[in-house]
Amino acid sequence: MLLEDSFSTLISMGFRYFEVFINTCSELKGDYLKRLRRRGEKSGSKVKSLHPFTSGYENFLLFSEYERRFEDALEFYRRYFNACNLLGADLLVLHGQRRDRRSISEEETFRRYERLYFLGKTFGVTVAQENVSSCSSDDPGFVRRMRQVCGENCAFVFDVKQAVRGGTPPLTLLSAMGKSVVHVHINDHNAESDCLLPGSGAMDYAPMMKVLRSSGFDGGVMIEVYRKSFGAVGELLRAKRFVEGLISRA
Repeated sequence: MLLEDSFSTLISMGFRYFEVFINTCSELKGDYLKRLRRRGEKSGSKVKSLHPFTSGYENFLLFSEYERRFEDALEFYRRYFNACNLLGADLLVLHGQRRDRRSISEEETFRRYERLYFLGKTFGVTVAQENVSSCSSDDPGFVRRMRQVCGENCAFVFDVKQAVRGGTPPLTLLSAMGKSVVHVHINDHNAESDCLLPGSGAMDYAPMMKVLRSSGFDGGVMIEVYRKSFGAVGELLRAKRFVEGLISRA
């Protein structure tokens, strides 16, 4: 579905808290984003976070040896930060460096992340590194070193399915993020699928919620799955109630 159509459908179902996935350049235009925000505000909805459609290119744009392309990419990402402002979002999700295509040092990777992080802060937006199975952030050691080097100048998005897909115990990655985790992509899994609606698989969420509580987590918990992860759209409501139950017990 088109972004605005899926947004309206979810609002009509009672969802009020969103991460918006920008799919193309035309969805970064000011008039379009203002209309999207007005549509949400009429129902009391809030856009918490924004996910760039260039996530798959971030290694090329931000973490390659070609320094000039990195500088130009910073300018392009201003459009995303401006989009966050127009939507009322305060978080940008980053996939980051591909682990199989690393061409710069880890030190340089962290330096560039910090450049993007500080640029985001000038817009009031936090750039949060997501753990992604194909990226350096799938390694708990990388996450811990990033925290050590960047200190308070870094933040993380924890995604359950990405940890499962990468073969890393989810709690190991979550623990590595520590108090720097600011956002959660929640989903479920079983022996047949690594991405299901929350409550539709075999995951025990109690340990995850315990770690989040102990870290002082007060961020957003977003249901994030693919369209193939469910059948009828009404199944989303069952997942919504399941997640609300988890949060109320936390």
